[in-house]
Amino acid sequence: MNRAIFGGSFDPVHKGHVNLVQQIYDKTELDEIIIMPTAISPFKQNMERKPALAEDRLEMCRLAFADMNFVTVSDYEISLSEVSYTVNTIRYFHTLYPDDNLFFIMGSDMLLSFERWKNFEEILSMCTLIAASREDGETDMDELEAQAETLRRYGNVMLLRTDAYEVSSTEIREKIKNNSDISCYVHENVVKYILENKLYTD
Repeated sequence: MNRAIFGGSFDPVHKGHVNLVQQIYDKTELDEIIIMPTAISPFKQNMERKPALAEDRLEMCRLAFADMNFVTVSDYEISLSEVSYTVNTIRYFHTLYPDDNLFFIMGSDMLLSFERWKNFEEILSMCTLIAASREDGETDMDELEAQAETLRRYGNVMLLRTDAYEVSSTEIREKIKNNSDISCYVHENVVKYILENKLYTD
């Protein structure tokens, strides 16, 4: 079985995340994509702003991906309540599914800094990287191809072109704070959850 892990803070999860997952599923032979909200990202430990509660981010992911039968939302990293290092997560799933082919989905910007990740060689020995490159005119494909080729000495790297999405979680949080409509960017059930729980208002 081909299983992919897509991690992130998802703070909040939005239609860009959902569209990306659908595109990757359509362009690959994956059987399952595991959505993995992080507890504490190693890249965001010194943020002034605290992310939404892990339980809220987990529930928003469940709501956003509820209609996609090939998606599973995992609470593995959140249940640990510690810094979410990708290598630890991949080790866990590698042990859990020893006979499966594992993949890890990331943005192309992360690929360029991947050699700074904790135990990046071990990650590549256990799974194939899928780097999603947005077709926004700003992506340097030659640079990505060169980086992918460098990393392939340790394992498999796939580059996928995907449609760009015009909004980020940061912008959505700002819109919520300003009482702006976010319904075109966020799944209606997630919008309802954000409003009912008064998330991102302070």
